[in-house]
Amino acid sequence: MVRQIKSLNIEKNKFKIPYFSILGSLVIIILFILLWRPLNFGRTVYVPLNSQAQTTVTDKSTIDVGEGRVEIAEAQSNSDNVTESSDEPEDQIAPDEIDEIIDGKDNNTVQYTISRGDTLHAILLRYNVSKKDVFLLTNKYKQLANLRIGQQISWTTDDNHNLQNLTWAISSNNIRVYEKSGDKFVETSETAENVSQENKVITGVIKSSFVADARKSGLTSNEIGIITRALQWRLDFRKLQIGDKFSVVLTREKHGDRLSKSQLLGVRFKNGTKDYYAILADDGKYYDVNGASLSQSFFRYPLAKQARVSSGFNPRRLHPVTKVVTPHNGVDFAVSRGTPVLSVGNGEVVIAKYSGSAGNYVAIRHGRQYMTTYMHLDKILVKQGQQVKQGDKIGLSGNTGRSTGPHLHFELHINNKPVNPLTASLPINEGLTGKSKKAFLAKVKQIQSQLTF
Repeated sequence: MVRQIKSLNIEKNKFKIPYFSILGSLVIIILFILLWRPLNFGRTVYVPLNSQAQTTVTDKSTIDVGEGRVEIAEAQSNSDNVTESSDEPEDQIAPDEIDEIIDGKDNNTVQYTISRGDTLHAILLRYNVSKKDVFLLTNKYKQLANLRIGQQISWTTDDNHNLQNLTWAISSNNIRVYEKSGDKFVETSETAENVSQENKVITGVIKSSFVADARKSGLTSNEIGIITRALQWRLDFRKLQIGDKFSVVLTREKHGDRLSKSQLLGVRFKNGTKDYYAILADDGKYYDVNGASLSQSFFRYPLAKQARVSSGFNPRRLHPVTKVVTPHNGVDFAVSRGTPVLSVGNGEVVIAKYSGSAGNYVAIRHGRQYMTTYMHLDKILVKQGQQVKQGDKIGLSGNTGRSTGPHLHFELHINNKPVNPLTASLPINEGLTGKSKKAFLAKVKQIQSQLTF
């Protein structure tokens, strides 16, 4: 009997549960979850398209992705099966004097020459003009859809980007002016009198900076902006050297003593031993002396393969938890950790570091008007100041910063304003051909002979 009881005790001890060990493990797991889970306040919540969580849809939008269409649902979830991230880097790029001229910030007035493919709506939004004012103007005055290549428009905004007035020069003696009055725009017509036109050649030498020396030579802010936009892909204006030279051929139209518009016909820069040209063609765009495009093309996606969009661009996105409007200024691609991330165009890496809630963060400047940013990377493969080409691998996607799921947050900025990278109008690297090229080369001979120093 004693032997039997002893045997039972032995069997019982074999299956004795280490309660204290299990309890300790549970405490450690709970503490880890509480410490790891970020606060919900001020963060954007994204619901994956294949999520099984119960949701209440508050807003929907449909976007084109490749050949298909993806519906993005901004939703309030009753489950924890969501991906959360915060996409606000600590590091920002400080604008310089050329940025201010291109954006029209030096005097809040911008003059623009219409080129092929332009629409007034797209132009004004590209320059950060209030969307509300753009809608009020274009919705009431349908004739503004009839802009023609070579015509000029100019507009003035206040410091909050509200449109104050817009002038449309249909021809030399037919000008339409749209003035803001309360919550509407009023159209008036002007018939220009005492119109005079002059052709000018302006030359200069770099002694301090291009902007300062161009102004001293007699160029206006608008003309400086046209020059920098035309050559932004070929010439880094920040790296012009003392002694470099420039020559500009343009026409100016005056109404009495007032300069109403100017048109840049050609420009030449002597940077060290290299010459850079931009010549205006009949389509309103600038090309080099051989008719090759001065623009750069962009990839639409920063990945080698198309990926699912887990959250789309929405600058007025309502946060599903806080009910506060929290802009989502980019597109989230649902990709696994370690997926190669590619530069969508040629450019210079201006930021490559860990940057607050954005995690491992890369920002690339393309020319003077375009910038792309890539956030939450697992690994950065480039350095600040490095020149990259379209398609170069710049990092690996990850889950760094304030993010609870692997994904790539990608942004495109035009004129320092975030835009939807899936739908934005991007420059096309397309040169002249056929009759257009033949006519252009004949014009080059005439203009190039005037671009002397």
